Amino acid sequence: MKPGNEILSGYGTTVFEVMSRLAMEHGTINLGQGFPDDNGPDDVRDVAARTVLEGPNQYPPMLGVPELRQAVAAHNKRFYGVDVDWQTEVMVTSGATEALAACMFALLDHGDEVVLFEPLYDSYLPIVRRAGAVPKLVRLEPPDWRLPMDQLAAAFSDKTKMVLLNNPMNPTGKVFTADELAAIAKLVEQHDAYALCDEVYEHIYYEGAAFTSFMTLPGMRQRTLRIGSAGKTFSLTGWKVGYTTAPPDLLGLVAKAHQFLTFTTAPNLQKAVAYGLGKDDAYFSGLASEMQRKRDLIRTGLLGVGFDVAVCDGTYFINADFRPLGFDGDDVAFCRHITENAGVTALPVSAFYQGGGVGHLARFCFSKQDSVLEEAVDRLDKFFR
Repeated sequence: MKPGNEILSGYGTTVFEVMSRLAMEHGTINLGQGFPDDNGPDDVRDVAARTVLEGPNQYPPMLGVPELRQAVAAHNKRFYGVDVDWQTEVMVTSGATEALAACMFALLDHGDEVVLFEPLYDSYLPIVRRAGAVPKLVRLEPPDWRLPMDQLAAAFSDKTKMVLLNNPMNPTGKVFTADELAAIAKLVEQHDAYALCDEVYEHIYYEGAAFTSFMTLPGMRQRTLRIGSAGKTFSLTGWKVGYTTAPPDLLGLVAKAHQFLTFTTAPNLQKAVAYGLGKDDAYFSGLASEMQRKRDLIRTGLLGVGFDVAVCDGTYFINADFRPLGFDGDDVAFCRHITENAGVTALPVSAFYQGGGVGHLARFCFSKQDSVLEEAVDRLDKFFR
């Protein structure tokens, strides 16, 4: 038989799937899974349920239903002060990952270079490479995840066409500072590049950190493609509803790629998300404060077990250094060890890096019920004690 695509066939099963299968096999508390364990807001789900009964249930417009595109535009104005034309600058996708693919397939050509920051979300590199582009990686190191300015500048060249920025950042929990964002923006402008901004955790950042949407920076409005996600904002990851905001000339190109990927997204889910984006400020601030409380709960617990814990200013992931526990092995071995013996599953952070070098951290997802987090910490404490 002839081989499949040489790029995609070279990738194995994702670490998320491998660890989830191992967790199921051993019946563990799975804190490797990157999603909440509740069902999302009742009122948003009610709109989805009512709309699927009332209809329509046929193909919605390719760019998305007007209600959601208008809501995304209003959301950009409300939270970032940016005027957005919903008809020419907003598009709905089947999740943020599809939005990433559509943006990169639309804008990248063979040999173009893309600046990315590692540790990075696992879908980024396969999409970049499948688009024919060349990744240029800038490495952030624990425990504080500072952006190395010399490496950042060295990553840009005359071939740079795009920078892909995830802020707040999975898996680090980092929120980029104003100085870091300004340095990136300066290089984007200097090299006449695009900024593809994965901002799906835009409403999940904590006291002491300040999230700035990249498109609000001077000179970046016409260069930025901004991606949001209902899955993260409303804890409805299974719905796979994302949305992209970009200037008309760029969005028009992205729409051409989108039409040949998923084409459109379930209309009832779109209308429910439109309703959700109009919720009052208390919902959005409450999401952040609730996740911060859970972060503090698991952070305190992990420190009590004996871990060192890296900085976590956003997202719902926290990274713990297991070396103080005396474990003699790398992070892959450690995550397998606690899955099989302590009944708790985490992800090895080395899976988010290329070329190794960071093999002492486990990533724990804390967007779970308090009782689940408490039981996980208790199991770890008993095991290592």
